[in-house]
Amino acid sequence: MSDATEANEPVEPTGSDEGGGAGGRRVRVVLVDDHRMFRTGVQAEIGRTDITGVEVVGEAADVDQAVTTITATRPEVVLLDVHLPGGGGVEVLRRCAPLMADSDNPVRFLALSVSDAAEDVIGVIRGGARGYVTKTITGTDLVDSIFRVQDGDAVFSPRLAGFVLDAFASTDAPPVDEDLDRLTQREREVLRLIARGYAYKEIAKQLFISVKTVESHVSAVLRKLQLSNRHELTRWATARRLV
Repeated sequence: MSDATEANEPVEPTGSDEGGGAGGRRVRVVLVDDHRMFRTGVQAEIGRTDITGVEVVGEAADVDQAVTTITATRPEVVLLDVHLPGGGGVEVLRRCAPLMADSDNPVRFLALSVSDAAEDVIGVIRGGARGYVTKTITGTDLVDSIFRVQDGDAVFSPRLAGFVLDAFASTDAPPVDEDLDRLTQREREVLRLIARGYAYKEIAKQLFISVKTVESHVSAVLRKLQLSNRHELTRWATARRLV
């Protein structure tokens, strides 16, 4: 599955059956993401039920809202951001474990995140998600991924599958990095993008936050890691293979 283009590519009809796309199939979906503009964009892109077969039945911006909405609507698939206020996507998965375990009508989770970090991917998969795709995925591929997860398949953006295979092939627990653990999930996202050479404006656009917020996160990262500038930060991240 390709995820090399932006998620604003129009979704074309996948079937001519009356009552929905995808050969007449339907899937009920909840969107969980703390950025309202992103949720609106995804809703507009995939939520045209007559064309895509996807019916968005609820949205949530944090962990508590997510658990409440998912419990109330019982969707077939949840599109779950990894980094959420209130404990992150892993906490949503933990609290929704009984819904995932329902043998008759299981709620399945597909992580949809800007992050492509190995620890994020492995964390939500261990938490019970059926797949993980990044926000560069096309609308058409996202619809396809949703239906595949509904069917019980595991779905990953191409390079992310390797993280999962490596993690579950090893019986050793990953080492704890106390320095990295000092950072919040958002600070880790900013750290990786800074280390990859992104400008503050580019990071702000990528993460749907303001430039001022990016600057605040960078200052916090430098302080917590006791580094002086972005060059030292890049070396630090590269040494830990976070880039």
